[in-house]
Amino acid sequence: MSTFERYLTLWVALAIGTGIALGSIFPDLFRLIGAAEIAKVNLPVAVLIWLMIIPMLMKIDFAAIREVGRHWRGMGVTLFANWAVKPFSMALLGWIFIGWLFAPLLPSDQIDSYIAGLILLGAAPCTAMVFVWSNLTRGDAPFTLTQVALNDAVMVLAFAPIVAILLGVSSIVVPWETLLISVALFIVVPVVVAQALRRILGGGDGRALQRFQDKIQPLSIGSLLLTVVLLFAFQGTQILAQPVVIAILAVPIFLQTIFIFGFAYMLNRMTGEVHCVAGPSALISASNFFELAVATAISLFGFTSGAALATVVGVLIEVPVMLMLVAIVNRSKGWYEAAPSVSRNTLSERA
Repeated sequence: MSTFERYLTLWVALAIGTGIALGSIFPDLFRLIGAAEIAKVNLPVAVLIWLMIIPMLMKIDFAAIREVGRHWRGMGVTLFANWAVKPFSMALLGWIFIGWLFAPLLPSDQIDSYIAGLILLGAAPCTAMVFVWSNLTRGDAPFTLTQVALNDAVMVLAFAPIVAILLGVSSIVVPWETLLISVALFIVVPVVVAQALRRILGGGDGRALQRFQDKIQPLSIGSLLLTVVLLFAFQGTQILAQPVVIAILAVPIFLQTIFIFGFAYMLNRMTGEVHCVAGPSALISASNFFELAVATAISLFGFTSGAALATVVGVLIEVPVMLMLVAIVNRSKGWYEAAPSVSRNTLSERA
């Protein structure tokens, strides 16, 4: 992880402050930016999201899916945690903390929107950042690549239906046309473009692809920070009026991250999966594809919505919480491998 990425939370916090200040100084400019949309998709944000997502998706080789059977236990845990547990546990925590426990402290007209933002986070499991977490835990690189490729393939099909179901259960009206446009624009199109670039640049020894990825990687983080500036330029008035909102939204996101990580890590241990696979499996389950969540929230509910704010809070706490979980994975290796079934598989793997 680069120094810049390690301190991403600090840069996001600075972007938040910048956005609030600019929104107060130039309100007409940001209203004009917010009005530049087609079919409820904001065009400036769409460009920023593509610049965010495509460099990350270029790291993924979908041909790796053929290796899915090599560590079937870890792969099964990843898919089960990401798609059968995580979206629903996030929705439940949103209903408990935002819809009930902290509801008196929140603006009543935004509560459903906050919950929608949390649901979008829960339904968008991590993509490229898991390569960083895996590397920091000495995770199995081929497994990490395979699980990311398979997870993204599932996301193309599962994201929209799960979001629609959970928003419907929450009595939030789902504009299906906008949701499907969001899936096409922010999942399908970036995947196609990224894989086309991989094919064009990936010949020979792969150095051309690596050089291109190194050059465009700063665009990804820069676009994320610019998106945060735009969001908070619109949200600034609400946040200054109720700064406690961000702290409240962070509570269910933090608890969700800890719960899903613990669930996936323990399930891997119970099934006997080796530690170098259990780490990335649990970490991809815990972290979020927040770029997709932010883009979809803006498309569905708008810049000034509680949903957009909730997804950005996910960005704010992602890095420090994930670094804490990385430390837990590394420090618990001895305990993890003491399980008899894990010990047997570890010896077999080394043999």
